[in-house]
Amino acid sequence: MAKVILNKKQLELTLQRLTLEIIENFKDFKDVAIIGLQPRGIILSRKLQKMLQKQLSADNQPLYGELDITFYRDDFGRRAETLTPSKLDISFDIENKRIILIDDVLFTGRSIRAALDAISDYGRPKAVELMTLIDRRYNRELPIEADYVGLTVDTRGSGLKVKVDLLEKEEVLLIENK
Repeated sequence: MAKVILNKKQLELTLQRLTLEIIENFKDFKDVAIIGLQPRGIILSRKLQKMLQKQLSADNQPLYGELDITFYRDDFGRRAETLTPSKLDISFDIENKRIILIDDVLFTGRSIRAALDAISDYGRPKAVELMTLIDRRYNRELPIEADYVGLTVDTRGSGLKVKVDLLEKEEVLLIENK
């Protein structure tokens, strides 16, 4: 069973809205950095970065980076499969920067906690905000909330999970969790 909750057009409109919300909240991007979380958050962050580049002047662009949280996860070493780290790409100083972390789905909050731990190894940002395409509310294990949300989905007790496909069909699905 699979149900489309965002088709290609709806996904595009949602990303446009999120881009405009960020522009509305910052205006001046000289001390702002967009950081996508590996692996799936980077696809979303790259799309968002391209949309921001089109909307903003050349002299008012945010910094861009990609963060791997593999070694910061609280289940690192506890899983049966071997976790392989992804490429890390933060080529700027985050000290006193306003960081916008980007991930595809906010579920338990554990990935974001790991990202906050990882970010702290690079310095102390002025502020950290979170943008997520899908917020699976009611499933949080940690007190973490997104500042920018594409769509809120309630999957509590339903046995469903969210699958975000930003590369092939460009859609978001609710599927049975097997």
